[in-house]
Amino acid sequence: MGSISGGIGSFVGTPSEVALVRMSADSKLPVAERRNYTNVVNCLRRIAAEEGVANLWQGATPTVMRATLLSSAQMGVTSQAKSYLAKQEKYFGKDGQWLGGYPMMLCATLCSSFCANVVANPFDVMKSRIQQSPMGPDGKPLYSGMIDCFTKSIRQEGAFVLWRGFTPAFVKLAPYTIISLTLVDKLTKAVTGKEAL
Repeated sequence: MGSISGGIGSFVGTPSEVALVRMSADSKLPVAERRNYTNVVNCLRRIAAEEGVANLWQGATPTVMRATLLSSAQMGVTSQAKSYLAKQEKYFGKDGQWLGGYPMMLCATLCSSFCANVVANPFDVMKSRIQQSPMGPDGKPLYSGMIDCFTKSIRQEGAFVLWRGFTPAFVKLAPYTIISLTLVDKLTKAVTGKEAL
């Protein structure tokens, strides 16, 4: 369920992601290479007009793969961690319900955030590189696709390039995961009487 919703949502949102990445990277480019987008709508219109509508989905494959893996890891690891932590009565009380189960959910979702980031970060790096890659002198993008970007990046910078930006990505993902999955779990239990994860 998490992988399907994550994949569909990320595919639909890819154009806005492309605009975000392009606009963020624009100021880092040499002045002669800057695109000087004025706003998101201007960015999306210019990409469609100058590069073709299909380029609004540039990097969609790693974006969808990243979201699919991220959502799956978040939900799967949270569920498994909850099962394990609920048995740790010394720390979390009977069935993990000490203080309403919030400490257990905090630990479970923090673990899932870390695991999801480990799995998804390589795709995030590829996605960003593909989305902000300039056109070469021949009018073609720097990378022909995800595999090309993956192999060129590792060949030039080593395998650890895949986890570049891990810490800020984790700091961004952890609060989101903790809050959203705890809310889903608690609201589902309040409405249906069953746990969501």
